[in-house]
Amino acid sequence: MSLRMILRILGLLLMLFSLTMMPPILISLLFGDGQWHAFMAAIGITVLTGLAMFLPNRRARKELRTRDGFLIAALFWSVLALFGSLPLMLTDVAPLSLTDAVFESFSGLTTTGATVITGIEHLPESILYYRQQLQWLGGMGIVVLAVAILPTLGVGGMALYRTEIPGPLKDSKLTPRITETAKALWYIYAALTITCMLAYMAAGMNWFDALGHSFSTVALGGFSPHDASIGHFDSALIEMICVFFLIVSAVSFSLHFVAWRQRSVTHYFQDPEARFLLLFLLGLVVITVVSLWLTETYGTERGLRHGLFQVVSVATTAGFGVADFSLWPGALPFLLFMAAFVGGCSGSTGGGMKVIRIILILKQGMREVMRLIHPNAVIAVKVGKVSVPDGIAQAVWGFFSVYVMLFFLMLVGVMATGVDQVTAWSTVASALNNLGPALGEASGHYGDLPTLAKWILVVAMLLGRLEIFTVLVLFTPAFWRR
Repeated sequence: MSLRMILRILGLLLMLFSLTMMPPILISLLFGDGQWHAFMAAIGITVLTGLAMFLPNRRARKELRTRDGFLIAALFWSVLALFGSLPLMLTDVAPLSLTDAVFESFSGLTTTGATVITGIEHLPESILYYRQQLQWLGGMGIVVLAVAILPTLGVGGMALYRTEIPGPLKDSKLTPRITETAKALWYIYAALTITCMLAYMAAGMNWFDALGHSFSTVALGGFSPHDASIGHFDSALIEMICVFFLIVSAVSFSLHFVAWRQRSVTHYFQDPEARFLLLFLLGLVVITVVSLWLTETYGTERGLRHGLFQVVSVATTAGFGVADFSLWPGALPFLLFMAAFVGGCSGSTGGGMKVIRIILILKQGMREVMRLIHPNAVIAVKVGKVSVPDGIAQAVWGFFSVYVMLFFLMLVGVMATGVDQVTAWSTVASALNNLGPALGEASGHYGDLPTLAKWILVVAMLLGRLEIFTVLVLFTPAFWRR
């Protein structure tokens, strides 16, 4: 492992990241909100830090190994989120403290969507835009973007790519060259964003709201320039457009690539993971809508609209809102939160444990039941027509056990800061699944949580975004051993 090589790459990435603060400057000048100086100062600090890392190590060139990829991915997300917090601290209007700014930045880049800010609509337009842009950049992963660009600067990419693409089946490439794969993913991502924006505008949003919401919709982030989120518009058409793009974004982008290449959509319904997600969402919608009708929480139309929207929004880990589902009757709030543990498909912008892992856990559970009946039978675990190697099956159980262990450790940690059980449980679940909304005292915002609790949740967001093992491997002695 070469520390100089890693510093060189981090320096390059920081300088690239500084370019993403240029669009908010244009928005600031366009709306005349007077906050362009905050972004200029942030760019200056970021570029100088990047140069300080890059220049002394510019001649350090070695092939990246998997071990280097893990370290760079974890450092990259941590460092970028820290520098991404600068404009939020340097703004003249309601500047955030260090803790709150870092929390908001991590929440944006990890597409969690939890916020510590109240009165969002009163923020300057450039800050509103910047929050949305953070989610868009984090959605597909800035590391993948870097993989598409950095090879031209002499940096290999496969080690980074394998640690960034979510899900347990990480070694499949859409194209022979890793650079072309990353570019293909970004083309699809950008095309979905533009299409979503145009659909929102056609439904009645102004261009600024449409752009901001398209960023967070395709990223499954959940940030909104309005306190009432999508509910601000009170439009059934806007809600249905949002639902459609949330489902599309929760499906693996490799399926979108195949659809683009083959000009066909039949493979969506043949893919076991996408099929499971659609059936899972349909079942949840039926349960939720019927429950809202039977308890007379809403009338027929509102019950259908709110039930459908909130199920898809929470289950795909987007976290948009049209109603305060924490006030819904019975077990519905808990049921929706449990759905977020499933999350999106592998290779999507969604959070959670990923649909493919849930499928494998269920199938392995059924295999153990069948083994009780037929002790000598050799029973393969299959996803569709493909047999899953035992190594992947064991990795899924390992992931699940570590996931549960970390969840309870962080839950106890947040409760130890004085937070009640419901708030602690929901905030940790929301952060680890990159969801956003919470119950209890954090149902409106996270701003009133203790400082230590916010830092624990920041760690949870990072663990969730990088799927736990990418971070945990850095804390093992074997990783640092030569």
